[in-house]
Amino acid sequence: MEILSLKSDFWENQANAKEILQKKTKLTESLDRWRKFSNQINDIENLWSLAWQEKDQAVMEELNAELDELEAEVGQEELKMMLSSEQDPMDAIISIHAGAGGTEAQDWVEMLLRMYLRWAEKKKFVTKVIDLQPGDEAGVKSVSFTIEGPYAYGYAKAEIGIHRLVRISPFDAGARRHTSFASVFVYPEIDDDIKIEINDDDLRIDTFRAGGKGGQHVNKTDSAVRITHLPTGIVVQCQNERSQHKNKAMAMKYLKSRMYERELQMKNEKLNEENKTKKDIAWGSQIRSYILHPYKMVKDHRTNLEIGDAGRVMDGDIDEFIQAYLMNTSGNVKQ
Repeated sequence: MEILSLKSDFWENQANAKEILQKKTKLTESLDRWRKFSNQINDIENLWSLAWQEKDQAVMEELNAELDELEAEVGQEELKMMLSSEQDPMDAIISIHAGAGGTEAQDWVEMLLRMYLRWAEKKKFVTKVIDLQPGDEAGVKSVSFTIEGPYAYGYAKAEIGIHRLVRISPFDAGARRHTSFASVFVYPEIDDDIKIEINDDDLRIDTFRAGGKGGQHVNKTDSAVRITHLPTGIVVQCQNERSQHKNKAMAMKYLKSRMYERELQMKNEKLNEENKTKKDIAWGSQIRSYILHPYKMVKDHRTNLEIGDAGRVMDGDIDEFIQAYLMNTSGNVKQ
């Protein structure tokens, strides 16, 4: 790339030149990080040798702590290397829908929403709810929200699938154990550089009055917007902005992201096979189980990773599951 950038005709195709320079910058930054890791390892080895000779326990403990931090940094860098597809660096749109289980499932959707918002907060990502349908008695029927941050889609795509909850129901007077399901869909939020052609004649646009959670300030007019793409049957809606114009713009962006992901799936047979598991939101199709009774454990059925501290997971600590999934599927799935 260095040789290409030095050619006299390099800037004749500006779009291509910018793409090459961006790739060059990313590769240079990655190489610099690995050089830094290598230097840190050498420094730790040299200092450890000296500390060992002098039996300096305090220094050896400090070096152990430094090595643990370095190991975590290297792990994150390895994970980023797995996120090599064109879509991975993009922002994400996550949709969660209640499945079998009635009020229980709707409460489960709200619990998952909290878990993902806390996860995003820990990673310093920015989130914004774009549509929320409250449950009939409690919880949430469905919710869609955006996550903005480096590699948000690359990380969040590991959550695609059915999530199963087993617990003693807080809505059951008999305190019986219930099983609930919710589906999680993740789409890359495309920017203006990616062109998705949508014919206006293929759209049905409905407006309605927003309501429920998040709608208190916008439910006096028909500001909420629902867009149906007639050829594909894709339906999106947005109701959390104050104006109909802003809701329509956000809904169109959501629709383009849905259609972009659909095109990616059509180009990749393996992804199509994996996405079939998202159709039936019920027993046997789950990717992860969250057991809160009779014991507490969260298990990912794709990687067999188990974490006993279910409370920590529900508080947004899901990076171990994401990393295990991405490492397990690396090189097998190309988007």
